[in-house]
Amino acid sequence: MKLVRFGEMGAEKPGLMDGDTLRDLSGHLDDITGTTLNDATLKRLRAIDPATLPAVSGNPRIGACVGNIGKFLCIGLNYSDHAAEMGMEIPKHPILFIKANSAIVGPNDDVVIPRGATQADWEVELGVVIGATAKYVSAVNALDYVAGYCVINDVTERHFQAHLSGQWTKGKSCDTFGPTGPWLVTRDEIPDPQNLAMSLDVNGKRMQTGNTATMIFSVAEIIEHLSGLMTLHPGDVISTGTPPGIGNGMKPEPVFLNVGDVMELSIEGLGQQRQKVRQDA
Repeated sequence: MKLVRFGEMGAEKPGLMDGDTLRDLSGHLDDITGTTLNDATLKRLRAIDPATLPAVSGNPRIGACVGNIGKFLCIGLNYSDHAAEMGMEIPKHPILFIKANSAIVGPNDDVVIPRGATQADWEVELGVVIGATAKYVSAVNALDYVAGYCVINDVTERHFQAHLSGQWTKGKSCDTFGPTGPWLVTRDEIPDPQNLAMSLDVNGKRMQTGNTATMIFSVAEIIEHLSGLMTLHPGDVISTGTPPGIGNGMKPEPVFLNVGDVMELSIEGLGQQRQKVRQDA
């Protein structure tokens, strides 16, 4: 299934994609959150004939594909070709940072550059949505704890990240720096999360081309590692790193986002995002 949340921010309704038709699930579900992403609920939803659900008219806003996200956990430097691009050593363990939940927006909402920012950058990433409580999970069965997958743009302000002292979180957590969606694609539709093509364009120019096959730590290994450090709860989201082609890695000089730029990104089987960049007031 491709689960969707649509409507104005803070008032999204649950839906699902029936081919190219968005259908309203609100008669069967209050929202798509950690409390509704368990296997029993997903099995019940699969049993519904989509044709019996009301079609959604018009062109509603698409919200983040998960509501009330618990932890927004991010893995840094997790693609071997991206590490090479940056001239950095392969990490021995997954690099973890936290992205503030206030950064989360819909997949097509504007990305807003905060005051004082001059080095906003893009990062297409595979998002993993946890569907069952995971603690001390083995990589062998780690994917059983996944509800589904989505596209994430881990927008980053590089100066904030590297030069304002402290952790990466400062450059990762600005408002609107976490577009998530458009869909939560349930795990049964993505049998191998380690073979998904991904791309990102800025103003129609291809910047990132990659595949999850070049991840240093697989989704299963990431879940094993994180669940040994903390309990992962349903509705937690893990952003698993980005392939090469970020603005900060451009040669001979870095390239950063400007007001009016348009980012378009996609991951195979998971849909597309499109954000326009604007300046905060």
